[in-house]
Amino acid sequence: MARHAPHSDPAQDAPEVTGPKDAAAGLPAVGHTLRMAQAQMGLKRTALTLLRVNQKDGFDCPGCAWPEGEKRHTAEFCENGAKAVAEEATLRRVTPAFFKEHPVAELADRSGYWLGQQGRLTEPMYLAAGATAYEPVSWERAFDLIAQELTALDSPDEALFYTSGRTSNEAAFLYQLFAREFGTNNLPDCSNMCHESSGSALTETLGVGKGSVLLDDLHQADLIIVAGQNPGTNHPRMLSALEEAKANGARIITVNPLPEAGMVRFRNPQEVRGLVGSGTPLTDLFLQLRIGGDQALFRALSHLVLATEGAVDEEFVRTHTHGFEEYAETARALDWAEAERATGLTREQIEQAHAMVLAADRIIVCWAMGLTQHKHAVPTIREVVSFLLLRGNVGRPGAGVCPVRGHSNVQGDRTMGIFERPAPAFLDALEKEFGFAPPREHGLDVVRSIEALRDGRAKVFFAMGGNFVAASPDTDVTEDAMRRARLTVHVSTKLNRSHVVTGARALILPTLGRTERDVQAAGPQVVTVEDSMGMVHASRGRLAPASGALLSEPAIVCRLARRVLGEASATPWEEFERDYATIRDRIARVVPGFEDFNAKIARPGGFTLPHAPRDERRFPTHTGKANFTAAPLEYPAVPEGRLLLQTLRSHDQYNTTIYGLDDRYRGIKGGRRVVLVHPQDAAELGFADGSYADLVSEWHDGTERRAPGFRVVHYPTTRGCAAAYYPETNVLVPLQATADTSNTPASKSLVVRLETTVTAPAAG
Repeated sequence: MARHAPHSDPAQDAPEVTGPKDAAAGLPAVGHTLRMAQAQMGLKRTALTLLRVNQKDGFDCPGCAWPEGEKRHTAEFCENGAKAVAEEATLRRVTPAFFKEHPVAELADRSGYWLGQQGRLTEPMYLAAGATAYEPVSWERAFDLIAQELTALDSPDEALFYTSGRTSNEAAFLYQLFAREFGTNNLPDCSNMCHESSGSALTETLGVGKGSVLLDDLHQADLIIVAGQNPGTNHPRMLSALEEAKANGARIITVNPLPEAGMVRFRNPQEVRGLVGSGTPLTDLFLQLRIGGDQALFRALSHLVLATEGAVDEEFVRTHTHGFEEYAETARALDWAEAERATGLTREQIEQAHAMVLAADRIIVCWAMGLTQHKHAVPTIREVVSFLLLRGNVGRPGAGVCPVRGHSNVQGDRTMGIFERPAPAFLDALEKEFGFAPPREHGLDVVRSIEALRDGRAKVFFAMGGNFVAASPDTDVTEDAMRRARLTVHVSTKLNRSHVVTGARALILPTLGRTERDVQAAGPQVVTVEDSMGMVHASRGRLAPASGALLSEPAIVCRLARRVLGEASATPWEEFERDYATIRDRIARVVPGFEDFNAKIARPGGFTLPHAPRDERRFPTHTGKANFTAAPLEYPAVPEGRLLLQTLRSHDQYNTTIYGLDDRYRGIKGGRRVVLVHPQDAAELGFADGSYADLVSEWHDGTERRAPGFRVVHYPTTRGCAAAYYPETNVLVPLQATADTSNTPASKSLVVRLETTVTAPAAG
């Protein structure tokens, strides 16, 4: 039996519960933001820093990837963006004395929240083989250690180069260049765990693996469907765009197993009426879907469109699409009993949505992890595209697909070549520009990287940002795999769990944050990022670095490359470190859409990357057209006495970074080990509100995966469904439980049983 230790502090395990809220933001958000920012940064630093966030001459928020409009507010940030900035710009410091006082074994028993609250890393640290604590190490010695391990490998493919979504375009381009010049395409990244399913589906159906809408399109839409997404917590600035769309006459359908406060009512903190009034109701129709039922929902909507005379845009379908007849035949054959079973909705509810679809000329569908992290995620997103194609809702203003990305440059990193399966055209351009033959064999994604570490086929793990151990599935398997590595290296701004689950040897390399000045030999530097809608703009930090020993991410890559590749490399690494404009000159010649890169980012607000379906109604797919796809309906099967669990974030959280122990909008205070269960389901299973349960996932490999000690919270979720926070529940996600095609962990549809916790946690 695999029983995972909770790695939690006692005070987290006995939360207070009051019940969900029915509105987001407003004065409580403002107050919470200011309290947290002042606690981390102090009053003066708070004012100086927050007023530069997302400004045209400021720095890009290190939180989510939601775009900014042409006109910026003075306070162009949300509550969670302010938390991200405060965590990075904190005055707290983790020095070598901290590591001397706290052995790795002790740190491994601390929660991720406690680790993150200690402050900014200040010096390179080294954990020698057999050592019990990290010790300071010079940058030169650190690069020597990495070079020794990399050059001693039997094959470059024994190295893994992971990337987090906060990495700038410049650093990402250099990082993939170094990895490929070293000889491997092993470039797993955080996209593998989130929107890989979106990219897979959109590339096949539309020819571009990104969203097709801009911010103004949302403002022009007649109908916006928000499916599998919680903007109020995960992308709060999106609520302002939805509010503007509502003011322009749009209607909104929300599709989610949980009612979320942000989609019920929004109190815009940038408007007086949002602070003192009741706010703006956003959702016109709430479809409380069964987990994993989205494909069936959009298939049912397409069935109704096809059955309605004149509803299909026949000219668009004839001119711009492929596969319509096969798809139409499949959709017309919909079994309504199966659709109702899969969605948990009635036909009447779906017909209400259909009426809103017919009344709308311009429709946008937005989604996030609620669609992408299922076994059938890719067919689900293909179904969304087919639904939109029926009425010509791609490639015109106010209509299209809108996968909402998380990390602030996760999309840009992929554009820069952080991908284990690069396109031949990209490798051709790289070879032409730099004069070496990049490897052509596909590399390893996140799940396959863990397998390679577990099986001894990978020996060095290098992470550019992120918290790989906490973010990955099957926690026990992932941690055991990491401990089998010969060397683990993490480029980081703050302490996290990945620093205490190490290989035989480990390095922590501290780096500059977005908020900090980056001065190189040629003078002050800027970096660039790409938002969720393909807008690229500059980011300029203004604060003094947290330590004089910090290096920027581009500098770390350049120095490492010079040390590892030596004189055999003709790449001008020293020049790249000296002046980032020279990196952008090379990007301009390698990556389509970045021509005149330096000139374009000099313009306030940056520039928009080309998108053939949006800009030209041209679809660069294998058929040369937008593709309808007809796939069998899939949805999770749940045995009697079991629940279908989705993992999710709390409001005081961004990805694996825990800002606090409250989930204000869901009424949870002072704890994270909670499981949200419908009152009737809980009663049938014998769990009173406030009782404690172990969550045990069930998978066909027969391994028991257990997350112990969760407070049962009676909550208005869909019947048969439950929810709990990650990373605490990542232990329940089998490594092999992935989406077809994309291989993304299926963290949103876990079959679990609840077992009574023998000893409930005590309040602390």
